[in-house]
This record gives sequence, structure tokens and C-alpha cells, in this order.
Amino acid sequence: MTPDKELRIIRDFYDAAESDAIYRRLLQEQNWPDNCYSVAGREFTLPRLQTWHADPGIVYSYSNNLLKTRPWTPLLSDIRQKIEQFLNFSFNSVLVNLYRNGDDYVGWHADNEAELGPQPFIASLTLGATRQFAFRHKKTAESGSILLTSGMLLIMQPDFQHHWLHSIPVDQKLTQGRINLTFRRVIAPK
Repeated sequence: MTPDKELRIIRDFYDAAESDAIYRRLLQEQNWPDNCYSVAGREFTLPRLQTWHADPGIVYSYSNNLLKTRPWTPLLSDIRQKIEQFLNFSFNSVLVNLYRNGDDYVGWHADNEAELGPQPFIASLTLGATRQFAFRHKKTAESGSILLTSGMLLIMQPDFQHHWLHSIPVDQKLTQGRINLTFRRVIAPK
């Protein structure tokens, strides 16, 4: 079993020149905070930098840590519009992750928080350095990976989150940065 039907790859969603320009703008224009979080009363520093942007009233948390919601920037709004038109699907939020080099990573997880609803559909745009996207089946432990290149759009169908875990592992040979935008539709609190 592989996630072939649960992952869709659009290579060169942005061409090399566009990808490089967007990466540089995001690197300069984003206000990147030092990300600390708490788990079981202990403070940790997130092994990457991130910002969370969403429509008014949309909130999101993972590992019981509520993210600070920021408004959409003009650049993020433009990217959102292009992806929405391509997919014919609307998103109300984006998580922007900066992997400063190969030491920054995200561990094994599924994007299955309650705020994403029972069928989370996620569009993930890579800009900058090529990084490995690893996946592992929740029941069989079958595993694999895809190299995500700059300008590539990865679509995670809802069943992917139900069946697979994924990660961006450490790559100590890598010195360049990567920015990843994961567009989501979060259920507004009642």
C-alpha cells in the first residue's frame, strides 16, 4: 500500500524564477518569531520558525498549543488565490514554516486536529531548498518519501491524514533554507 491516491504532486506550480522571488520576499517580509511551546508543563523551542495566518475568527492549535493568528499579507493572499483557483477549493488559513537549514525539521505527525474536521484537505507549497517528505503508514509501518522541490505543490487528500504519518526529517548536509506553506480549511469555532 502506498499513498499514491492520497497524494497529488504538481511540479513547477511556480517556475524557478517565481519560486525564488516568493521565497526571498517571504524570508524578508514575514515577522518570524522565536517559537516556544509548552507540553506537560515544560517549555520547548520549535525546531523551525512559523507563522499562522487566517480569516477573522479562525483559530488553530496543535499539541494543545494555540497559534497566534495573524492577518493575511498581500503576498500570502495572492498565493492563496492562485492555489484556490487551481484546485477549485477554498482555504481560510495557512501555516508558514521556515526551515532555516537541514537542522530544522518536523517530526512524525498527521494533520488531524479536530479544527480541521473529519476530512482535512491540505495544499502544501514548497519554496527554497529541496527537502525530503517522509511518510509512514499508521497500521502497516510501510514507509517511503518524496523529494519536494521549490515551486512544487503537494496535495494531501483527506484519507492521507487518516492512514499515514508524515515528517520533514533532519538533513545535516543541507545549509539552505526552505519555506513551506500549508493551506487548510479550519472549522470556525461556534
